[in-house]
Amino acid sequence: MPGKLELLAGWLPSRDWYTGPAGEPERVAAARFDDPAGEVGVETLIVRAGDGTLWHVPLTYRGAPLAGAEQWLVGTTEHSVLGTRWVYDAAGDPVYLAVAAEVIRTGGHEAAEEVETDGELVRREPSLRLRGSGTEPGELTVIRAIGETAGTGLAGTWDGGSALLVDG
Repeated sequence: MPGKLELLAGWLPSRDWYTGPAGEPERVAAARFDDPAGEVGVETLIVRAGDGTLWHVPLTYRGAPLAGAEQWLVGTTEHSVLGTRWVYDAAGDPVYLAVAAEVIRTGGHEAAEEVETDGELVRREPSLRLRGSGTEPGELTVIRAIGETAGTGLAGTWDGGSALLVDG
């Protein structure tokens, strides 16, 4: 089964908003949010296309298909513990939109990342820091191409860059 970057290689060129070249993108940075219900994996990725352009691609990972969201489906993959996962463009997933709105409203940030090392959970520094503006969000717009964008909403900072990722 393909990994997420392999899925993106086939999916990105099919999107109207994507103007980069075909081929597998390079992961630049990533961070996760917690789903309050604990059912949906929520991840924000910054990827680099072959031409050097940076793209913001938020994804959700579900244990079953999301009804009525076929146009948002990126593909399926296998998780070593959770089994088959349906991967969606998070811009069309109500869980992502609710979590992003709450992070924007509260001035929140990404979830803590923990990895098991020698039988202990150790906190790992995320490669992408996310921060909500602390303002009441309006309609959310996922910003895809990373560039000069002003506004309030959800901003990200990573090694070598920063940008507004969700305007709201």
